[in-house]
Amino acid sequence: MRNIKLIIEYDGTNYAGWQRQNNAVAIQQKVEEAIKCVTGSFSEVIGSSRTDSGVHARGFVCNFYTESKIPSLSFKKALNNFLPEDIVIINSEDVENEFHSRYHSTGKKYVYTIVTGTERSAIGRNYVYYFYRKLDIQKMQDGARYFLGTHDFSAFKKTGSSVKTSVRTIKDLQIKQKEKTIEFSIVGDGFLYNMVRIIVGTLLEVGVGRFTPEYIVQIIDSKDRSKAGKPVPARGLCLEEVYY
Repeated sequence: MRNIKLIIEYDGTNYAGWQRQNNAVAIQQKVEEAIKCVTGSFSEVIGSSRTDSGVHARGFVCNFYTESKIPSLSFKKALNNFLPEDIVIINSEDVENEFHSRYHSTGKKYVYTIVTGTERSAIGRNYVYYFYRKLDIQKMQDGARYFLGTHDFSAFKKTGSSVKTSVRTIKDLQIKQKEKTIEFSIVGDGFLYNMVRIIVGTLLEVGVGRFTPEYIVQIIDSKDRSKAGKPVPARGLCLEEVYY
C-alpha cells in the first residue's frame, strides 16, 4: 500500500467547501472521483483542513492510500485529466505510510483580500470582499498585534461549533495595503471554524472606529462570540500554504 500526497489549487466558488457532503458538491468528492477514474478503485482522501463553502486554496494538502503502480509524479497529470477546470493538482508524491495531512500539520497560512472604494468590479469578484467604508490601516495594524501568541479564541469561532479546545497560537498577522487592495495575512498552528473570517471582521470594526485596537484584548479575554465582529464573506479567503 502506498501513501500519495497531493498539493491542490482550487477555486471554491462552486463548492460547499472541502469536506464531502450528502446534499452538495465538495472538493473532496471531485478528487476522490478522479482517483477512482485513474486507479479503478475508491480511495478516501484525507484533507489538511475543512475549508468553508466558497473559500479558495493555492496550497491545500491532502493524502490517500492506493495499491496503484502509477508513478507518483504521473498522478498529477492523470488526475488533472479527470478534474474540472477549477480544481488542479499542482504536485503529487509518495510519502511515508504514517504521513497524515491533517494531524501532522504544524500550521497554515491564510490570506484574506479586501478591495475598498465606491465601485465593485465584475472581474475577480469571487476572490475579494468589496468594502465601501474608509479604513484606518494603522489602527488595524495596531489591533492585529494583540492576536499574536497563544490564546483561547472562543470569541472567534462560529457559535455552536464543537472542538476539544479553543486554544490556538497565531504566529504572524500582517495587514498590507496596495492602492485599493488590502491583504490580511495570518499564520497559525491551527484555526477554529470561521476564526480567520471573524478576526478580519473584528479588525474591520477597528478600521472604521467602532472598536479601539486595545479592545481586542477584552474580546479575547471575554471568550464571548457576541463581543467580536461579524465574519467577513468566504469568497475573500484563500488557504495559501500548509506547513509540516
